[in-house]
Amino acid sequence: MLKKILIGLTAGIISGLFSTGGGMILVPAFIYLLKINERKARATSILCILAMVITTSIFYFKSNYINLELSLQCAVGGIIGGFIGAKFLNKLPEIVLKITFIIFMIYIGIKFIT
Repeated sequence: MLKKILIGLTAGIISGLFSTGGGMILVPAFIYLLKINERKARATSILCILAMVITTSIFYFKSNYINLELSLQCAVGGIIGGFIGAKFLNKLPEIVLKITFIIFMIYIGIKFIT
């Protein structure tokens, strides 16, 4: 129980500071620390992210950091993309998901550096 709370706490702090944390923290923690199946780890992280997003959004909104028009427009694409991604999760082999995730993380890391 404590390990799970610490994983959530770490992801929440990272999410609050950097607006990220779900995929980068939760998915690897679920897979390697809690030994959860990769598909289940990804799906479970989405629900955890929802709680973090609601909480941090309240604070960001109160501080007037949110562009509401942009947020709503991107949310439309996010809903459609989330639906498509969830469908692919059930169809793609685990190795493809893992390699795609690794490539994505490397790409994002390089973009942050440059």
